[in-house]
Amino acid sequence: MKNSFKLTFDSGQTALAIRVTQQAELPNALEEIGLGGSRSVLVVVGGATNISEADFLRLQRLFTEVLAPVAESLGAYVVDGATDAGVIQLMGKARTQIGAKFALIGVTPEKKVALPNQQEPAADLTPLEPNHTHFVLVPGNKWGDESLWISQVATVLANNAPSLTILLNGGEITFEDAFSSVNTGRLVVVIAGSGRTADILADALRGQATDERAKKLAKSGKLLYIDLIDIEKGVENLGKIIKNLLSNKE
Repeated sequence: MKNSFKLTFDSGQTALAIRVTQQAELPNALEEIGLGGSRSVLVVVGGATNISEADFLRLQRLFTEVLAPVAESLGAYVVDGATDAGVIQLMGKARTQIGAKFALIGVTPEKKVALPNQQEPAADLTPLEPNHTHFVLVPGNKWGDESLWISQVATVLANNAPSLTILLNGGEITFEDAFSSVNTGRLVVVIAGSGRTADILADALRGQATDERAKKLAKSGKLLYIDLIDIEKGVENLGKIIKNLLSNKE
């Protein structure tokens, strides 16, 4: 039975969506919406609704000049959290702004989001980011239930090709996102100076941790940090780093 369907946003943009209930369904489900094979995957996690306006503006250039162009040049899949907020919104807008063609896949608990074709969605639901090409709707009643799914979708899509997580800003759920990537052996690049969780993790990597979760993640050997100030001085350096990591198998 087909679980896929098309979403049409107010802007006229369309995306393919699919519902899954078990992780074992992911290979077939992703293939059903045209996502198969084996290619590099960039996972983007971090701040959503609580990202400050100042941090949001500072991060825009990183998405339009580094992350979206790198994904496009590699023909990579990009996986994130699907909602129209924070770093997810930045990823979607950057893809459209540079006229990119890479698949942008949002993963989210269906019960937490308003689908664009719903007649009268509940007021507490969050809209989907309209520049995404695909959505994977997963079970769950709270934010954070998607963390493991994001990581698993990335693993299935990569299918032994290199994958990498970029972590920017973020709150409590971003710790869960980081653990989900680390537990599957995925390297997490922390953008230091982007605020909140990213800065806590960067401090831990510098040996200045106060948060036990940050200490544990820092000891995993799967985190490295790049300072946002250095990125602002030369965005091409981060682009080269990400390209190298995504072009070579570990």
